Amino acid sequence: MAGAGEEEKSEFYLRYYVGHKGKFGHEFLEFEFRPDGKLRYANNSNYKNDTIIRKEVYVSPAVLRECRRIIADSEIMREDDNNWPEPDRVGRQELEIVMGNEHISFTTSKIGSLVDVQSSNDPEGLRIFYYLVQEYLLFPSVTMQTPRI
Repeated sequence: MAGAGEEEKSEFYLRYYVGHKGKFGHEFLEFEFRPDGKLRYANNSNYKNDTIIRKEVYVSPAVLRECRRIIADSEIMREDDNNWPEPDRVGRQELEIVMGNEHISFTTSKIGSLVDVQSSNDPEGLRIFYYLVQEYLLFPSVTMQTPRI
């Protein structure tokens, strides 16, 4: 087992995308954690002529360690998306993770609720994906808050 110092030096990358193309064009939310600590976030909605929001911040090594811990604890790296719903007209989700020498990529349809998870061909694997994504969706919103005076 690698020590904390070795873990911080091992490669780490995470990218999540959810989106669809519809009445208002290509609408999506995407974020990625890069190995150097950069967190990139983009949210594109053309609803009511809204424009794309892009933000970048650097997170501390402690935040990257927590990201690694969440992934390891979830056991998502053991999953396989072969029996998950294919992307469709409702949209798609993508999750790519590089952690150490492991690299995994998932693609599935948008998940509206846990009912969608339960009715899938792989409810246990899709549930792990669903909860991991919910946990990671908190990071950009918390990390990129603009202080208000």
